[in-house]
Amino acid sequence: QVQLVESGGGLVQAGGSLRLSCVASGRTFSNYPMGWFRQAPGKERDFVAGISLAGLSTLYADSVKGRFTISRDNAKNTVYLQMDSLKPDDTAVYYCAAGSWRGRVFSSPAEYVHWGQGTQVTVSS
Repeated sequence: QVQLVESGGGLVQAGGSLRLSCVASGRTFSNYPMGWFRQAPGKERDFVAGISLAGLSTLYADSVKGRFTISRDNAKNTVYLQMDSLKPDDTAVYYCAAGSWRGRVFSSPAEYVHWGQGTQVTVSS
């Protein structure tokens, strides 16, 4: 079992930046592909970014390419999401998720097994 705890959310003005962190406990973190998702009120949970086991491969939603950066530090059991040039449309609850043991990075929420509780990000105009 993997437990995930997100932090770093908050209120920021449009054009600002935030860095989300997700700390994992339990089984070996480096054996899981990791992803970030977000869900706005009344909308489905959408893929934001994903990263492979060693961090050599990343995947981004078109809406965040060039603005968000996903990274991981396996020594610290932590995955990050650096969010720059934030827009009001980025407002959502952001979730960290772990994929299948030694699996690949996917964009579908169905491919992720373990989820955190989420952290709220609000971008004001």
